[in-house]
Amino acid sequence: MNEVIMKADSIAKSNSVVSPRVSEGTGIFPSQKIKEMLNSKEIGTVMNLDHDQVQPASIDLRLGDYAYPVRTSFLPGKGVKVLDKLRKLDDRFANFKIDLRNGAVLEKGLVYVIPLQESINLKSEVAAFANPKSSTGRLDILTRLIADEATAFDEVKEGYKGELYIEVAPRSFSVVVKTGTRLNQLRFRRARGEGAKPINIAEWKKLLDEGQIIDSKDYDRSLEKKGMLAFTVDLEGSGKDGDIIGWRAKKHANRIDLERRDYDPLDFWDPIRFHKMPSLVLEPDEFYILMTKEPIAVPPDFAAEMMPYDTRAGEFRVHYAGFFDPGFGWNAQTKKAGSSRGVLEVRSHEVPFLLEHGQTVGWLCYERMAARPELLYGQDIHSNYQGQSLKLAKQFKPL
Repeated sequence: MNEVIMKADSIAKSNSVVSPRVSEGTGIFPSQKIKEMLNSKEIGTVMNLDHDQVQPASIDLRLGDYAYPVRTSFLPGKGVKVLDKLRKLDDRFANFKIDLRNGAVLEKGLVYVIPLQESINLKSEVAAFANPKSSTGRLDILTRLIADEATAFDEVKEGYKGELYIEVAPRSFSVVVKTGTRLNQLRFRRARGEGAKPINIAEWKKLLDEGQIIDSKDYDRSLEKKGMLAFTVDLEGSGKDGDIIGWRAKKHANRIDLERRDYDPLDFWDPIRFHKMPSLVLEPDEFYILMTKEPIAVPPDFAAEMMPYDTRAGEFRVHYAGFFDPGFGWNAQTKKAGSSRGVLEVRSHEVPFLLEHGQTVGWLCYERMAARPELLYGQDIHSNYQGQSLKLAKQFKPL
């Protein structure tokens, strides 16, 4: 199946984070609430916080000191801890752990389980959810959060108390990581209590009419669903012959050190150029970077996540690396959507599939924040992908 995979004010470098308290509402927790959780030890850390670790609606998670190669992906299951499951799969697993403290290579095509530096001690009404970071998805690194006793990836049940782990499977490139590397992020939601309400029809119509989440002239209102924005793929660009409309990962490329920011894109990617017809045949087991046709935005009181459009509409689906923080693509002066496109990370499976310009490929599902975050993506913090068009991961320099 083809997958279309999207993707603080300075925190003192200690575990004490000063921030105003927020009301106990339902919805996604904002940055200031995450800081409260750090202060109260609901989020624990092995090492002092990085200054930019807290994002507007999430916290970046950091790799621990060791990675464990595994022969298969797994979930621990009810009543089983992750490390106990590892021992059951391989009673000598500890003998083959990889030391990440000075950096190490995670090889393409292999699977690793890595303890994270962060742990959580959630209240009974609070659950947590994880996504890969944007750069992780753009490098085609499959990452999934695992908790003790988990029966699903990337989800932590209400009231969970314990350690966190990440499954890492590089798919297109081998990568160099080290202790403290950030590959995924965790967000929190209060499922019960007073506070934020679901988005209603009148509010959603107002957001669309005012151009707060998309330029109204770019949007097909026939696709309208409450709280859900359909998006399409751009395979035309400016329509000029030779324009780059996407990138395809090279099959045999060097490893990528995630700390570097100066790689030449052409050493790792083949450019896809517009020529005559705005369409693209997705080849099985190839990985592509494309972008949405529409500029999209997330106003400050909301967060958004990418979801599949409809698998019956074709062999593609939105999968992971699809969380958008409050403020993404949003212009604070005009209070409208700006120029930021959504970047699509596309992997094709099993059979070739014809993707055409303007084809609907997914939904952005909007959810209310429990409170407006004190930090906004692209405005109050350094954000790599604000105002983006077709952009590779931050490890690559512009052409």
